[in-house]
Amino acid sequence: MATVMETISAVNDDHVRGAVSDEEWAVRVDLAAAYRLVALYGWDDLIFTHLSARVPGPEHHFLINPYDMMFEEITASSLVKIDVEGHPVVPTSHPVNPAGFTIHSALHMAREDAHAVMHLHTPAGQAVSAMAEGLLPHTQTAMIALHDIAYHEYEGIATDLEERERLVQDMGNKNAMILRNHGTLAVGSTVGECFLRLYFLERACDAQVKMLSAGRDGLYNPPQGTPEKVETQSSGPGMSAVANMLAWPALLRKLDRIDPSFRN
Repeated sequence: MATVMETISAVNDDHVRGAVSDEEWAVRVDLAAAYRLVALYGWDDLIFTHLSARVPGPEHHFLINPYDMMFEEITASSLVKIDVEGHPVVPTSHPVNPAGFTIHSALHMAREDAHAVMHLHTPAGQAVSAMAEGLLPHTQTAMIALHDIAYHEYEGIATDLEERERLVQDMGNKNAMILRNHGTLAVGSTVGECFLRLYFLERACDAQVKMLSAGRDGLYNPPQGTPEKVETQSSGPGMSAVANMLAWPALLRKLDRIDPSFRN
């Protein structure tokens, strides 16, 4: 017997799937998958963080989570499509997180390559965001992420639209960000690319919190020149290919084995 959630998803799918292009539906499926993966890895914060993706087309519409749903509930059809002013493009009964709109609209509008934007409040990400030195180059994962990280000072809960300009300025041409005293963020040209960047950053933060439990003086510094070497090894089109052709398809298969309802 179908659950209430499955029934609702099926009804929504009948409406939304027929109302959007194949290209938009593909983005919806990928973004819904990203929400499910965030929940699977324990990176969610009840309903309070957000992932978004730009809808193909010139309008600069983008998809974001309905503010009243847990991440493990989100499906392709339940995502809310809004414009750069935060207004729903199609009627919806779901509210939208205003802080999510502020942060995500800033990067979607300013960066043509920012098709996906993901922001988290994990304990490890918040911990590193509150450390004066930020992310340290003491693990391979940190060295992969480090060269592409920007920092943004905390200005309170992100409901002030004027913060968007400063957020964009601080981000520059980087693809990941540590929001001071707040959390982590990544952008990407695809959902899969964005997720892999965020994965590396979160893994690096988690490792840093654990290694600092031994004390700062007990850390082993990497040999001189190796962070720069790792930067060249993990930059450029090769990492995009790893994300889009290898890691992301594998993650979708993982979700399909666990619960394929994200595709509804």
